[in-house]
Amino acid sequence: MKKKMLLLNTTVLLGLGGVLSTPTYASTIQDMESQKSQIQNQRQDVQSNIKAASDELTRLQAEQDQMKAQLERLTIAEEENNKKAQKTEADIKETSKQVEQLEKEIKLLQEKLEKRNDILKDRARSLQESGGNVEYLQVLLGSSSFGDFVDRALAVSTIVDADRGILKETKNMQDELKTKQADVKSKLASLEDMKAELDEMTVQLAAQKKQKDALAKELKDKEAKNEELKASLQAKDSSLANEQSTLEQNIKDQKAAEEAARKAAEQAAKQAAKKAAEQAQKAAAAPAEKADSSSAKAEAPKASSNDVAPTSAPAPKASNVVTVGNRWIGNSAYVFGGGRSQSDISHGLFDCSSFVHWAYSQVGVNLGPLGSVSTETLKHAGTQVSSSQMQPGDLVFFDTYKKDGHVGIYVGGGKFIGAQSSTGVAIANMSSGYWKQKFNGRVVRI
Repeated sequence: MKKKMLLLNTTVLLGLGGVLSTPTYASTIQDMESQKSQIQNQRQDVQSNIKAASDELTRLQAEQDQMKAQLERLTIAEEENNKKAQKTEADIKETSKQVEQLEKEIKLLQEKLEKRNDILKDRARSLQESGGNVEYLQVLLGSSSFGDFVDRALAVSTIVDADRGILKETKNMQDELKTKQADVKSKLASLEDMKAELDEMTVQLAAQKKQKDALAKELKDKEAKNEELKASLQAKDSSLANEQSTLEQNIKDQKAAEEAARKAAEQAAKQAAKKAAEQAQKAAAAPAEKADSSSAKAEAPKASSNDVAPTSAPAPKASNVVTVGNRWIGNSAYVFGGGRSQSDISHGLFDCSSFVHWAYSQVGVNLGPLGSVSTETLKHAGTQVSSSQMQPGDLVFFDTYKKDGHVGIYVGGGKFIGAQSSTGVAIANMSSGYWKQKFNGRVVRI
């Protein structure tokens, strides 16, 4: 009897084991988990690439905004320089008219002086023929020039009153001629300076126009690349989302099927056990043995993370005049006569002297009224020192369209920072090339 009961129990347990094991479902879940792990790894890689692409998009957008701002500055600078050029042209025309008028007046004075000269010669000749004063003739004949002749004649006390009147009038005309000639030379010098300034501005405008065109093309190219990158990222994101959605649905369906199979197996096992127990009771008339089942609980590992608060470096602060202007490098434009209003400064529109004035004002040094600052006022603003003793912070001067036509701030290492016509505020090398040729040795220490 005992042998029969043992055999029956063994048969029941083997049947229960076969129902609960469900090898087909276990194999499917294992495959799904493996596939899920692979897709998760793939998604991590894609998300990493998406983040990198997003960072690149952000950087490109910032660069794009910076380029647009620079284009706006260059447009303003171009308009201002055009106004300056038109005004200079008008000044040149007006000055040319004045010079022409002075030349006409000089020519008339020269003709009058020649006539006066002939009259004086005739009077001297008549005096000699009539036996005039010998001392008077010796003084006049010893003159080295017509001007000397007039001066000697006025000094001789024996000249008759009529001659003295003619000579005095001639002397006044001669002085007037010298004054007008000096005026002409001054006007011509001023005209040449204005012409040089106009030529320099023409070069500056051409350089700025070329720079603006290059920036516009670069901006257009980067915008196209930005759109391509954006479209590519959107396609990848859409594909990843579809794949993730499909995977999640498959996992959900599989888990539902697994749960249904598990419940069915449990129900079948219960029914089989109940039936086996009944048969055992009937066969052996003994109490049925109950089988206890236990389930192992998997404890999910706890994820740990070390959150470190990001630290940010303190905002840079300009500590001296050498570095205070670095903020304008790549963010400014050269405007002849610019930088003398708050609007110009806000838009980064400087010329060389206004930039130097602004830089020193940032460290508490006043270089005089902003509206009248120029290279001429700056070269007298401090103490002249030898170029061999030059140190950072000193003002350095260059002969460009005129003597001391450009000024900058020495930063050391043979370089200076200043508002250059083709680049705006920039650091340039004065130990070689163009600026070495233009440096005139003038150094001013503030």
